Amino acid sequence: MASLLRLLLSLSVALLLIVRPAHAVLNDDSYDGNIYALYAGNGSLVPPTSTLKESRADGRTSVLIFYLDDSAVSKRFAPVVSELQRLWTRSIDLLPLTTDELQGRESGAAADEPARYWNGRIPQVVVIAPDGRVVLDQDGQVPLAVINGAIAEATGLPAPELPSINPEGRFNEVNIEVTAN
Repeated sequence: MASLLRLLLSLSVALLLIVRPAHAVLNDDSYDGNIYALYAGNGSLVPPTSTLKESRADGRTSVLIFYLDDSAVSKRFAPVVSELQRLWTRSIDLLPLTTDELQGRESGAAADEPARYWNGRIPQVVVIAPDGRVVLDQDGQVPLAVINGAIAEATGLPAPELPSINPEGRFNEVNIEVTAN
């Protein structure tokens, strides 16, 4: 009995030494899970609460954010998307969409289909006014001030005051900067 217990204990220790702990890595193209929960402290962003079709039918400003969970640039952009939600609350329809399901789809989609607006790069921000005009279409690390201005133009509402965000910081530091105001 003692030798069986010793064997099980040795096997348990060996397994603990072999299994590596999971780590989320901001500057890596690895899949870590929901980037908005991990790097922006806001898992409520996905899935979006409405669709582009619903947003257009309701005559609301739509903000499409195309991203991938396994993209370092998307991970670094996640706090900006979270801040947009905080700044504009219910004044816009914020639609973060992974591009996985858009891969290989034709760009000639209808005006209420996200595939129509995706240019093949991530992250990409598209702000669509209630009348269907594309007010902003940029990819990469689009500054929060640029997006904020485009949303203000599309909604006709004054732009909220902006905090500063350091997208190169550690994710906990970024969360502190974003939620400090």
